Amino acid sequence: MEREMDRRGFLVSAGAASLVGAAARGRAASPGAQVFPKGFLWGAATAAHQVEGNNLNNDNWVLEHVKPTLFAEPSGDACDHYHRYADDIKLLAGLGFNTYRFSIEWARIEPEEGFFSRAELDHYRRMLAACHESHLTPMVTFNHFTLPRWLSATGGWENAAASDLFARYCERAARHLGDLIAFAATLNEPNIPLLLHWLKIPIPPAVLEGMLASAARAVGSDRFGFFLLGPADKTLEALLAAHHRGLAAMKSGPGKYPVGVTLAMSDDQAVGADSARDRKRAQLYGPWLEAAAKSDFIGVQTYTRSRVGKDGDLPPEPGAELTQMGYEFWPEALEQTIRYAAAQAKVPVYVTENGIGTDDDARRIEYIKRALAGVQNCLADGVDIRGYVHWSLLDNFEWIFGYRPTFGLVAVNRDTQERTVKPSARFLGEIARRNTL
Repeated sequence: MEREMDRRGFLVSAGAASLVGAAARGRAASPGAQVFPKGFLWGAATAAHQVEGNNLNNDNWVLEHVKPTLFAEPSGDACDHYHRYADDIKLLAGLGFNTYRFSIEWARIEPEEGFFSRAELDHYRRMLAACHESHLTPMVTFNHFTLPRWLSATGGWENAAASDLFARYCERAARHLGDLIAFAATLNEPNIPLLLHWLKIPIPPAVLEGMLASAARAVGSDRFGFFLLGPADKTLEALLAAHHRGLAAMKSGPGKYPVGVTLAMSDDQAVGADSARDRKRAQLYGPWLEAAAKSDFIGVQTYTRSRVGKDGDLPPEPGAELTQMGYEFWPEALEQTIRYAAAQAKVPVYVTENGIGTDDDARRIEYIKRALAGVQNCLADGVDIRGYVHWSLLDNFEWIFGYRPTFGLVAVNRDTQERTVKPSARFLGEIARRNTL
């Protein structure tokens, strides 16, 4: 591949989008094999706060360290991906994948309002260059849940200025990084507050209120916004505006790359004639699928099904196999969410997250196998599905659950930071290498 030195001195491909064609590399498929389209993206994903370590300037770090807290443990050094990204990227490429989805951390790039760190932007530029060097298509998420603590101290997404501040951050980051980006998402699962509200998760109000009050005191404010458990009705419009303004900001910078949004979606199955399934879909997905229809793609992020009765989601049926997260083991969910998203948004679909929290890697392989069979069914019916990105590359920090759930294709010993490749990584990597089941 022809290469050139960019103006900042990093070795880059002569055109980021050309990496999409890397999916066609690999050995020929055997006769009768289920072949995926040429250029299909095969990847694994991470999120900055879950793997980088020591994100001192974001809201989650504050919430993890106050008392009381909902977090099982602090993120700490996480997987030290901030320093070990080059080796992790080479590992991913060596397994046969052609795509890496990761997020950049707003709180690193803008640690204080209005100050943009050139050093941190250069760090993420080096990550992008490392992807190109390993022939990985970089898929970048500009915001994966966390906010700078200075923004949370003003209410986070409840702040009327939040969407404009996000657009400014996107413009500055895209100006520095855009020529190396192949795909971008504005927001990761911005419908999560709606979903958690719908699920009526039994969080003790005293603990939540005490945590937020302690966090506010810690940052010298009278309030503290928390995206994941924030008031969905008060943040929806701000998040929608942030997506559209962020997308426009990215398009104004260097590089020409598709920009979309990723959604948390389950296979919602109606139980009973008076099921609330359609109401759930309208509330949780409707506004965001409309937003995706005005974007370049929709990222589908699916883990399980939901059985929806008259009053909301029902628990798994007795005897159902459950994952570490308490989800039902239901890999067939992915096919249904792809079909629904494609039909509603009418834009290309990428699976940007799909996986399972389990300590039994044989079940992870079975999950992948059955999920990909669903992707094949969609392709056979002409659904425009262009990539599959597994969650996650590494066993990592799973938010309030800490390090107990293990979603990774690669295990991490956090005492030594040693990486151990699981059989599932080799299984999925071989599919990616051959571009066929």
